[in-house]
Amino acid sequence: MEEGLCKNFVPSSGFVDKTKIVEVKPLRSLAPVLPKSLQSSHSLRYPSVFPPFIVFEEVQESQPSSPPPIPAPPIKSYKILVEEEETPHVVHDDSSTPMSVDDGQKRGPQPLNSCKSSQKRSKKTKESHFDSSFSAGGAISVAQRDDGDRETVNLVLMTYDSLRRRLCQLEDARELNTTMSIKRADLRASNALSAKAFRTNMKKRVGAVPGIDIGDIFFLRMEMVLVGLHGQSMGGIDYMTAKDETVALSIVSSGVYDDETEDDDVLVYSGQGENFNKKDKHVIDQKLQRGNLALDNSSRRQNEVRVIRGLRDAVNKSAKIYVYDGLYKIQDSWIEKGKSGGGVFKYKFVRLPGQPSAFAVWKSVQKWKMGSSSRTGLILSDLSNGVESIPVSLVNEVDNEKCPFFQYFNDLLHPKPFSLAQSSYGCSCTKSCVPGDLSCSCIQRNEGDFPYTSTAVLVSRKQLVHECGPMCKCFPNCKNRVSQSGLKLQMEVFKTKDRGWGLRSLDPIRAGTFICEYTGEVIDRAKVNPYREYNDEYIFNTSHIYDPFKWNYEPSLLEEISSNVSSEDYCMPSPLIISSKSSGNVARFMNHSCSPNVFWQPVLYAENNQSYLHIAFFALRHIPPMSELTYDYGCSGHVEGSNAPNGRKKCLCGSSKCRGSFG
Repeated sequence: MEEGLCKNFVPSSGFVDKTKIVEVKPLRSLAPVLPKSLQSSHSLRYPSVFPPFIVFEEVQESQPSSPPPIPAPPIKSYKILVEEEETPHVVHDDSSTPMSVDDGQKRGPQPLNSCKSSQKRSKKTKESHFDSSFSAGGAISVAQRDDGDRETVNLVLMTYDSLRRRLCQLEDARELNTTMSIKRADLRASNALSAKAFRTNMKKRVGAVPGIDIGDIFFLRMEMVLVGLHGQSMGGIDYMTAKDETVALSIVSSGVYDDETEDDDVLVYSGQGENFNKKDKHVIDQKLQRGNLALDNSSRRQNEVRVIRGLRDAVNKSAKIYVYDGLYKIQDSWIEKGKSGGGVFKYKFVRLPGQPSAFAVWKSVQKWKMGSSSRTGLILSDLSNGVESIPVSLVNEVDNEKCPFFQYFNDLLHPKPFSLAQSSYGCSCTKSCVPGDLSCSCIQRNEGDFPYTSTAVLVSRKQLVHECGPMCKCFPNCKNRVSQSGLKLQMEVFKTKDRGWGLRSLDPIRAGTFICEYTGEVIDRAKVNPYREYNDEYIFNTSHIYDPFKWNYEPSLLEEISSNVSSEDYCMPSPLIISSKSSGNVARFMNHSCSPNVFWQPVLYAENNQSYLHIAFFALRHIPPMSELTYDYGCSGHVEGSNAPNGRKKCLCGSSKCRGSFG
């Protein structure tokens, strides 16, 4: 084959004349090339019982040599090795023992057998969040560290992201100690969790990882490390050695090496290693060692390999979003000449049948957004009729029902002002409010903290989030006006199979991201009787009782001397009831779930010398594209067994924690 054709050549599963490929040699005919330091010890690299922490001393060929281990104060029993761009990996020190977090008590979300007010939790329960044994909303047993489940995976990811958000908040306010060796918030957060052994799926394994579903998304490599999906924070190939043979466990296709093919179920993956010797500036071939050797062995053994696709983040062009795309097997392998002229290993991965394709869904969504592909079941291209700056599509692939009848409105009708002990007349900032500026009255009302990160992500749930409003002198693009900026995500209203209309996003959503406000007609509480609420499926009522859950960061993990962590029990000035039956926005289509991925947050800002309360929805955790958005409707305080209707409806959320009813 000519050199110009080698780049995009994808062999089929049938006969391939490899003599036409430049410098082709079967991989299994090549002798393994191992560094001298490993030639005598690689078979003993991992004993029969793998270490609880992934060993990262082996630096890739393409990576610079790691500097000596850097101590990570104040944790003296763990070492941090820096690998490419100062990315740390925590290595277990034999002289220390990870702190146990299995205290036998569940301090986090409990299955709701009967609705109980979060305000009735005892003082002892609230203080237990600051216990030195650290629960972070729930305990991880020793067994769950090796083999997690869905709940444990979500707990680890949510805990990690809560720490990262808090550190970003401190960094934005210039309150973060920058003299430490680790300066990045994401790396500090991962080190804090690893030091407490607050991880899951730490046992290396071939095949699927418990608690992780195909289509799950990750915004940082360290998230995949903490839940055991991919053990390398920088390396593209994760592997382990068992019985003197190294096999591949997972790969990350970053898209840098033209790995993609036209077939969504096929991936051509390039091996690791430089093709250019920086010392004497001559072309070299990749070596059959480490990750390449593991892939070659996996090709021969035909073991399953996890594939993670790295895709460009539309919001942050310099970042990527990682999508778990399921299990693949290596069908073929060869060597071809790279751009520099050196030999590059190529591996043809083919998806195992019977799995959903997350990558195919992702590509389809991108085509719909660009308008290059027609949308099956599309009824309206913009349900909002231009009210929203981003069109809201209406899709029905289930039956023949057309557009639901209502008036699209993205604000509150007949809002009622709330009286506050502290008057709210807006801040006097001349430009945009600056995190850490305690002279800003809006920041003062938020207990001295700016409620959002520089990327407009909510840091913590609060009793009330005070935003800048029309009465503030700061610029309209002030980052403390997140919930007033309208839709920033491309939404789609779609028909579900058994729960009417639902809402989902064509964009991936990061935890803490603002989704939408609940709009509609503000109803006087005196005019809402049990019968009306029972017949109105589009009522949002802050006086409902909601299952408590922990979303904020755990101060004991950051070892902060003082903390402004807020109570997560909402405390509204007075109940707010909104009906979107006749008019509203996309929020009216969000269905209930007992295990939701969205939560609501009271937001207050001033208009016309009055303070008005709004209900804003934020992502509880990372949400992949085309996933239905749901929140907990809570339950009313009506007594069961009475003659008056209690407003309860049968729940069809399908969650393992389903309460059976809601409302």
